[in-house]
Amino acid sequence: MSRLTRIDLASLSPTERRRITRRSAVPDPEVRLRAAEICRAVRDGGDAEMAAIAARVGGGFRRITDSELESAVASLDPGVRNALEAAIAAVEEFHRSQLPAEVQVTTAPGVEITRAWAPLRRVGAYVPGGKAAYPSTAVMTVVPARVAGVAEIVVASPEAPDGTVPEVMLAACRLAGATEVWAMGGAQAIAALAYGTESVEPVDKIVGPGNAWVTAAKLEVFGTCAIDLPAGPSEVLVLADSTSDPALVAVDLLCQAEHGPDSPAVLVTTDPDLVEEVEAEIERLLPGLERADILSKALSDHGLAVVAPDRETALAFANEYASEHVTILTADPEADAAEIVAAGSVYVGAWAPESAGDYATGANHVLPTGGLAVACGPLSTTDFGSWRQVQRLTREGLEAIAPTITELATAEGLTAHRLAAQIRLEER
Repeated sequence: MSRLTRIDLASLSPTERRRITRRSAVPDPEVRLRAAEICRAVRDGGDAEMAAIAARVGGGFRRITDSELESAVASLDPGVRNALEAAIAAVEEFHRSQLPAEVQVTTAPGVEITRAWAPLRRVGAYVPGGKAAYPSTAVMTVVPARVAGVAEIVVASPEAPDGTVPEVMLAACRLAGATEVWAMGGAQAIAALAYGTESVEPVDKIVGPGNAWVTAAKLEVFGTCAIDLPAGPSEVLVLADSTSDPALVAVDLLCQAEHGPDSPAVLVTTDPDLVEEVEAEIERLLPGLERADILSKALSDHGLAVVAPDRETALAFANEYASEHVTILTADPEADAAEIVAAGSVYVGAWAPESAGDYATGANHVLPTGGLAVACGPLSTTDFGSWRQVQRLTREGLEAIAPTITELATAEGLTAHRLAAQIRLEER
């Protein structure tokens, strides 16, 4: 059976093409409206409202104790612990290379500007949970914050339906370096982190992926609290040609589509015959996967097979689509990778599965979705700090630029701006 909707790029009008590529990570208006109501309720009601929401919809509202965290680490399977520690070491090494350096520039004699960076004091990391645990996301959000020098790193992750938080999640938080862990989820957790409650001290910034309710809440609190970016469903685009192995193309589409039934999986190829071969491989692989039902729906509802007339058109479409993950399985993956300028993470060649970046390479898997990769990048060390400009002038420096200040301030009618410079140069 055909699971991928086939699209011939050569036959699309510019408007039809934009309907495919110009999507959004922002949830629909109804979700945003209801999430905003939840956020306001938590802002006004504090702990009592958080407890009431948890009783209605689940997710929990309690702080995980240090003894629970230590117990989770102690009971961790040795193989899982080794894997977590290896992932933490790789993420730390890559993100330490991102620590910014101070820059000083003299724009005129006696005029010096310093661009300086400092870590945030307190950040919140949202880690999806509930029906599934994602300890790797705890690693991806906590370790860069620790590398950046953030003093207080707060993790929020929802309880499972049975009222527990998986021990592997708690152990990952402890090993990665979280200083505070809360069992709470959904829009209400974002509100508690942003506004604070009687029990939860507010944070300076919230990072991490989540469902539509989490994303909508992050957009609602933005302004009171900084956020990384809105994140939609996980997505993948695989770039292939007549030389590609259909099995690798299929498995890389399945790899990200299994995140949820709303996850887009897009094949872009210059070889029309490859589409049927990939679909045959999907049918072969699908029955052996635990999330076969989720995958079936994701591929049927959001799976695309985009046939391009040539390499240039295929690459242009990939950049317009700006996928969270881009896998390149073409004859010359290095050359094609050099042409990809809009993507969250790019995987070059047959030996680079997306799961490597999700877990083990050290690259961050918190990535822009919904086309935001056109202008946004992966979560990084610098996301956990802030920049400032420090300006130093001598009298000679001020004298040198005084004419510029005077003319522009006068042109804008801002005479106090002009006076602020002039009065300093007067003999008094």
